[in-house]
Amino acid sequence: MPRLSDSPLLKLLLFLILTMSISRLAATPPPTEKTPVVEEYHGVKVVDDYRWLEETGAPAVKAWTAEQSRYARGFLDALPDRAGIEARLTELYGKVTPSHGGIVARPGRLFALKFQPPKQQSLLVALASADDLASEKVILDPNEIEPKGHVSMDWYVPSPDGKVLAVCLSEHGSEEGTLYFFRMETGERLPDRIARVQYPTGGGSAAWTADGAAIFYTRYPRAGERAEADLNFFQQIYFHRLGAPESEDEYSAGRDFPRIAEIDLATSHDGHWLLARVANGDGGEYAHYVRPARGAGHEAWRRIADFTDGIKEVAVGGGKPMLYLRSVKDAPRGKILRLPIKGELQAAEVIVPEGDAVVEGFELTATRLFVTDLIGGPSRIRVFDLEGKNGRELPLPVAAGVGGLHALAQRTDDDRVLFRESSYTAPSAWYAYDAAGESGPRKTALQNMSPVDFSDIEAVREFAVSKDGVKVPLNILRRKGTKLDGNNPTLLTGYGGYGISLRPGFDFAQRLWFDRGGVVAIANLRGGGEYGEEWHLAGNLTRKQTVFDDFAACAGHLIERGYTRSAKLAVEGGSNGGLLMGAFCTQHPDLARAVVAHVGIFDMLRVELDPNGAFNVTEFGTVKDPAQFRALHAYSPYHRVSVGTKYPAVFFLAGENDGRVNPANSRKMTALLQASSASGRPILARFSSASGHGMGTALTERIAQKADVFAFLFDQLGMLPLPAR
Repeated sequence: MPRLSDSPLLKLLLFLILTMSISRLAATPPPTEKTPVVEEYHGVKVVDDYRWLEETGAPAVKAWTAEQSRYARGFLDALPDRAGIEARLTELYGKVTPSHGGIVARPGRLFALKFQPPKQQSLLVALASADDLASEKVILDPNEIEPKGHVSMDWYVPSPDGKVLAVCLSEHGSEEGTLYFFRMETGERLPDRIARVQYPTGGGSAAWTADGAAIFYTRYPRAGERAEADLNFFQQIYFHRLGAPESEDEYSAGRDFPRIAEIDLATSHDGHWLLARVANGDGGEYAHYVRPARGAGHEAWRRIADFTDGIKEVAVGGGKPMLYLRSVKDAPRGKILRLPIKGELQAAEVIVPEGDAVVEGFELTATRLFVTDLIGGPSRIRVFDLEGKNGRELPLPVAAGVGGLHALAQRTDDDRVLFRESSYTAPSAWYAYDAAGESGPRKTALQNMSPVDFSDIEAVREFAVSKDGVKVPLNILRRKGTKLDGNNPTLLTGYGGYGISLRPGFDFAQRLWFDRGGVVAIANLRGGGEYGEEWHLAGNLTRKQTVFDDFAACAGHLIERGYTRSAKLAVEGGSNGGLLMGAFCTQHPDLARAVVAHVGIFDMLRVELDPNGAFNVTEFGTVKDPAQFRALHAYSPYHRVSVGTKYPAVFFLAGENDGRVNPANSRKMTALLQASSASGRPILARFSSASGHGMGTALTERIAQKADVFAFLFDQLGMLPLPAR
């Protein structure tokens, strides 16, 4: 005879009682002092009650953060299955097979970043080929430098012969990197060391000379070179001879670049040319420069295109060196141009014209031009000759995502490429294709194996109709046979900014969500790049509200179609997607039960005062412009909170070392919502001292964050594990 304690009904009642008691705890968050500050923008007076929480490092702010952390931990750790969720995630990560990314080819070998749980950080490895895992050799293991995972690689660049690797390392997820050099054969670190090459504002990069004896690199000003307020701006290019003192490094270019320049350096496949792409902040405008990959830093760079020319990408290829360019000028979905390396842009010829799909990128081999296209989210690959003729499409799975297309370029006649194919329901894998002989792509040994089975999950694609009548793609992951009765716990995510596209991707941790009857939906919002530059520009600057309208329409679509209802709907996003969460929460407080915002931007009137915020002006706008101020003020989540409104449960996550989004955004938004919400639902904040914007976060910290988010959402949506089938 079963015991009373085994009764499913009794277990459900106990769960609901515990949940209600936790919700009552959440009704009394720590109080936050109000110290009003009034500012006037274009005749509009704006009150900020929590300006004092911007003082990072101040004793009062540290005390507030500690109190909020105790409050959040008290709530999260009391959830009935929080510990079990973390244990399950740890178990799954322990079973996942290693994965390889950041692949770079050099003669006779491949380099890659290898993610190998339970190691905290990725390793830098070399392989003879993508089909020979036994040949793998570890060159650098950051876990041996710092076993807790607090040292990570921002990026790396092998020399042309692959014998020396330049590696940028940073600590605690800060992305504030220093450049080191390692020998491939022995892993020996060379004495050369260059500080300030990388920062979250403009990133960082490097490119070798043809002989591998010297390197061009980006660097930010040192103390004394510029005013303190400008030390994380004015990125420039310098030249370093391997083995020489850094004091002898030469300036190469950048004094006439914008204050918010972001420089990306590259060497052509043949090693003879250097390219520099200079972004004007984060809004998608680029200038491009070229110079020979020889000589000292003082040799002149030639400008190929300016910020207004619509050139997104440039590469060098062909027997007679030619410039290949991806352009959106008068072609918002993209086209490919070609011109002689010393030619002028106006003489460029169109070799791949604009079509229905978005030309997202391209790669050159000895005799072929590979073009990656985006069709609203899924991808395709086309291959042409170097004149853009004789095009054909490579066979790929339906609704596949393609990332990381790389030419192997290991021989002078090499027409081989590697690319990563991914989907929502299967682990990603690297594929090889040789245009000179193979009929289709083949899977290599670099493939992931999932620790869980997704054979019961299907991905469907639907379209929500936004406020202005535009159809917005919505990718929905659900268990096969899911009933559209409005009772499915549903998690909706999105981004919508910077022209960034959300492609299909596999996340084995979603198994925990599906095992409790959950549905996952990914929205391809305007502001992204899924339908080209017009799609991006429809959601930036004064048109940013369009992104939030699209997301609300997607939430409404899920409810209208019977996937879920407001009491069973949660939303989640990070960074620009965190801003999206704040706008959704304040504009539609009754549309979802729970909101999770990672490293979000919430005070849109103050964001440009932060170093990285200044780079966002070309994407968001500035309060200095009256029209842009009005748009920013109208949707700024921090300024749309109203006292007495019944807001959803909200969970903010931020990294104390975040150089991209000031964690003060999450501090201020937490305080304001706690003081204003009348719903009695929890408003929690999690501030991590061991992470930044997410890049370089140690594995154990990533697992802990995921466990907190799952536990929070399971609690708020009343999600119990499904009975075993």
